Amino acid sequence: MRRPSSSLAGFARVLVAHRELIFRLVVREVGSRFRGSTLGPAWAVLTPLLTAAVFTFVFSTVFQSRWGGSTGRFDFALLMLSGLIIHNIFSESVGRAPTLLLANTSYVTKVIFPIEILPVVATLSTLVNAVISAAIVLVGDAAFNGHVSATAFLFPVVLLPFLFFVVGLGLLLAALGVFLRDLTQIVTLLITLTMFLTPIFYPLEAVPPAFRTAMHFNPLTFIVGQVRAVLVFGQWPNFTGLALYTLAALAVLAFCYWVFQRLRQGFADVL
Repeated sequence: MRRPSSSLAGFARVLVAHRELIFRLVVREVGSRFRGSTLGPAWAVLTPLLTAAVFTFVFSTVFQSRWGGSTGRFDFALLMLSGLIIHNIFSESVGRAPTLLLANTSYVTKVIFPIEILPVVATLSTLVNAVISAAIVLVGDAAFNGHVSATAFLFPVVLLPFLFFVVGLGLLLAALGVFLRDLTQIVTLLITLTMFLTPIFYPLEAVPPAFRTAMHFNPLTFIVGQVRAVLVFGQWPNFTGLALYTLAALAVLAFCYWVFQRLRQGFADVL
């Protein structure tokens, strides 16, 4: 049998060839989240609202955190929720990745199935909540500040390179998770750490200069800042930074896909 291509171009061809299957799987996965629940899709709105309310109370009221020159709790909530958009995509996609193939063994062992699309499906299914959360930020900005950022239409442009990175990391963790069953615990700890080591509940400027440089190596930090720029502050994104981030994310994706293809020959034996 001809070995599947390990190149990024080969991965792109797989995604294009199976785009309809990817779409159907995403729709099925999103629908399964609310199937059988009383409120159904309303949870997609209630969850970010309740999360933002709780975190805003804890950080702005209990700890009395402030965001630069802003003193309003609603401003704090909008800034925090815009940061949570990125972390939620990361936590939902990456958190599932180590068990993604283990939970779909029939796709790996019994039928011919493009298993490399599974991390893509897991990532795309998080976009529903991301779009809803972004809409809440814009509606909240309009309600409490009387305006909507004119740069909000650039949100997908800012998000796209981050999705490249998350899909790549998902491919790597999905492949390693077949052989390393303890990886789930490690990833869970990583997700918890990234929530507090990413400027979600505080501005990057509040971090002491000695540690600020190190925080720039967190791949979530830059994108969180760019999301806030276009959704809340009405600023143009850093296009130079986005271009460099995109190149780095594509490099990560290419490497992770290469590892995935090299390890996939042993998936069926282990599973």
